Amino acid sequence: MNSQRRLDTLLAGTALSLCALVASQSAARAEESYFSRLATLPAFLNLPQDSDPATEAAAEIITATADGMGLVYSNSPGKALGFVDITDPMAPKPTGQIDMGGEPTSVTVIGNVALVGVNTSESYAKPSGHVAIVDLTSRQVTATCDVQGQPDSVAASPDKKYLAVAIENERDEDLNEGVLPQMPAGHLAIFDVESDGTLANCDAATIVQMTGLAEIAGDDPEPEFIDINSDNIAAVTLQENNHIALVDLASAKVTAHFSAGSVDLDKIDANDDKVISAIDSKAGILREPDAIGWLDNERFVTANEGDYKGGSRSFTIFDKTGKVLYESGNAVEHLAMANGQFPVKRAKSKGVEPEGLEIGKFGDDTLIFVLAERGNFVAVYRDKGKTEAPEFLQFLPTAVGPEGAIAIPARNLFAVASETDSAEDNLRSSVSLYARDAAAPFAPAIVSETDPATGAPIGWGALSGLAADPAAEGKLFAVNDSIYGLSRIYDLDATATPAKITGYVDLQKDGKPAGYDIEGITLREGGGFWLVSEGNPEKELLNKLLAVKADGTVEEEILLPEALTAQAERFGLEGIAAWDDNGTEKLILALQREWKDDPKGLVKLAIYEPKSKAWSFVHYPLEKPKSANKGWVGLSEITHLGGSRFALIERDNQPGVYAAIKHITTIDLAGIEPKPLGETLPVVEKKIALDVLPLMQASHGWISDKIEGLTVTKDGQVYAVIDNDGVADAPGETQFLRLGALDQLTQ
Repeated sequence: MNSQRRLDTLLAGTALSLCALVASQSAARAEESYFSRLATLPAFLNLPQDSDPATEAAAEIITATADGMGLVYSNSPGKALGFVDITDPMAPKPTGQIDMGGEPTSVTVIGNVALVGVNTSESYAKPSGHVAIVDLTSRQVTATCDVQGQPDSVAASPDKKYLAVAIENERDEDLNEGVLPQMPAGHLAIFDVESDGTLANCDAATIVQMTGLAEIAGDDPEPEFIDINSDNIAAVTLQENNHIALVDLASAKVTAHFSAGSVDLDKIDANDDKVISAIDSKAGILREPDAIGWLDNERFVTANEGDYKGGSRSFTIFDKTGKVLYESGNAVEHLAMANGQFPVKRAKSKGVEPEGLEIGKFGDDTLIFVLAERGNFVAVYRDKGKTEAPEFLQFLPTAVGPEGAIAIPARNLFAVASETDSAEDNLRSSVSLYARDAAAPFAPAIVSETDPATGAPIGWGALSGLAADPAAEGKLFAVNDSIYGLSRIYDLDATATPAKITGYVDLQKDGKPAGYDIEGITLREGGGFWLVSEGNPEKELLNKLLAVKADGTVEEEILLPEALTAQAERFGLEGIAAWDDNGTEKLILALQREWKDDPKGLVKLAIYEPKSKAWSFVHYPLEKPKSANKGWVGLSEITHLGGSRFALIERDNQPGVYAAIKHITTIDLAGIEPKPLGETLPVVEKKIALDVLPLMQASHGWISDKIEGLTVTKDGQVYAVIDNDGVADAPGETQFLRLGALDQLTQ
């Protein structure tokens, strides 16, 4: 079967699985509709043609043109405004950017005009800024309107009569440990909008002072975010002050204000042990809301990111008197845990940090979109009215650092701007587009069940190896790597859609929890597992083969031969497979890249016999890098296919648009005589059985570089999994690839 036919067969199988899922869900709610992801566009593609593509370029706050055919976003590090044509939302086109002469902080559109908050501050102590009026046809700044300080958020009233600007005059976090007050105080600026979108009082904004409102640093208000209802009442968050104010734009008066209050949290992870375990509680955590959005003229929602002293990891629905109608508590954290996107390195701080927020009315549904800045996802809820809790609908993975979002109900679209951009780390800020057009969710690919020990979802992520239970169809085992402080072996049910993590065992050594950099797993003769832990000579960590009982007890640590360890490089053991060779249990271990004693382009596969403790080796030929971003190519996994045949994952270290090599290859050791160290090693012949890159790209997201787990089940089904790096400088989305029947790899 040729490569294209294999790909067509796999895509058809995916479609059949999706149809089965659709059928199962349609009985529950025939009319339900979900978001699919259409495209992900890196912001650096909007850089001028003569720019270095590594130049930092971020899409942060985003809005849509009046006709819904274009997107406009602020690029703070580039001091620019970016534009995207979404006439075809499945193929968005970057159409350039314009220089704003300062840091754009927020943008909204009225008619053919973009109104942009621009920060031109000399220092924290001398803040300044303006609203720039940009003609969207000529893409020229036609006027600038002073706001008497540093603008953070801009918002237009639904009737397009007013523009409100939150003047934060933000604090210097390095001054006196960021303690408030730090003058000058912030305020609200109001402009009257002309019919053409220009500002009537451009030279004389109406200033609403907000001092004396908050109990916390009341003389130093720092307005953060604004949303306006159809009564022209602006809801304003004063994040660091943990306060909310309502301002009547017609009279320019504060009509109500109240504390955002605090939250008691239970079953959360709030420590820095790098283990996801929802066993912590916190009392009296200040909400410190960032984004705010009106549900109707009586109720609004806040995303409680936190900044100064708080951060309740939640979102809250208030009425306009300040009464709490709904508090999500630990719900968003638990979504992150269940979906493998809990940022364990941020656990002690503010967890997933709900920061952004968007409200959109799609048909009869008012939807709440909560952006988790550190979890790299959007949680979608349906508003159920004043007396009911909102209904969770869908989990939308994003690129890194979702900052802004815009709903475009007229086109059934939703767009997210993710701001984190670092070419050095292969992370690029992106705009993601979704359409509410699907009968089933596209994500997650894997979800965890409740952990009986905590009553919260089983925490997981960074799945770096797979193995199949030979006695049970569809039962897999997965392991996590060193992003976590404790190594686990997870039970994974691949017969479910999405696949389900149903349980786990923790590794223990000498009766104590053990943490390794586990990169591969295989079943052990007589029960239990063989695992490989990757070493790193730069950190004086040795590569290890581990003999582990079924309950997670490490019985033995086996080191590579000393002569080989002396040649070690940073990229060590990455995969392991076991097989019965004429009655003798043997293991084959894959090193990721060449070591000091390897010829360029050849990497070792190590063969170990547990009974005799003998080592021997062969060489595997690596592809040369093909990415425009160069990088390297190495191995990530090896699995037994039967007889003397094995499948390997060979990949480059490039993600997203840079990715070029994501292959499954096969080798046959028949007729190959492995050699001891010091002799010339035989080179195995490989075949490229499947190019996995098109399957990864079919998700339309910013794909990971790390396809790392591969296995074949009892019934001959092939599965692969993506290592999401535990959401540490990575998008965090886990792809679980159902690659079809084994014969597709062996033909």
